[in-house]
Amino acid sequence: MKNLAILLLVIFLVAMPMAYCVKEGAEEVDEWFDKLPYAKQKVTKLHFFFHDRFAGKHNRTAVRVAHGPDTDKSPTSFGLVFIMDDPLTERMNPTSKELGRAQGLYAFSGQDELSLLMSFNLVFTTGEFNGSTLTVLGRNPAVPHREMPIVGGSGVFRMARGVASAKLRSFNMTTGNALIEYNVVVTHY
Repeated sequence: MKNLAILLLVIFLVAMPMAYCVKEGAEEVDEWFDKLPYAKQKVTKLHFFFHDRFAGKHNRTAVRVAHGPDTDKSPTSFGLVFIMDDPLTERMNPTSKELGRAQGLYAFSGQDELSLLMSFNLVFTTGEFNGSTLTVLGRNPAVPHREMPIVGGSGVFRMARGVASAKLRSFNMTTGNALIEYNVVVTHY
């Protein structure tokens, strides 16, 4: 059992970073920054669907990890925290092509209104953005159209900033499963 744990740790530490990281080391990053004053700013627009699933034994993508002492009594679930690893797909259908994952956490942060604090990375795993990330950090109020800031990125999206616009497309009151449509606009170099 101990050998299995060591093997899994080695796989995690070696193989996983290789699957989702940029191929540049510190020297290449330094060279990139040296050229930055001459670089042209780019604008990239992305569109995808975010599948947040709480139900099922094997396909759950978000789990409750913490709550406050009065969370269960709060009408806004104040203090409830979830960790997520949600698929990002090309179309609304959850079996459509996966573009990446949304990995991070969200916490119910409003005492008087339903709102979330979102802190997550959009990790792209296919196509021209494979290995690159965008970081979202901001308030997510319970309104039909939401806007959250993009505060950074890596790989292709190094030095990114922009906006992630989210629209709830479906929500199952029984399971808590949600489908959110995202339109992202970022500037980067």
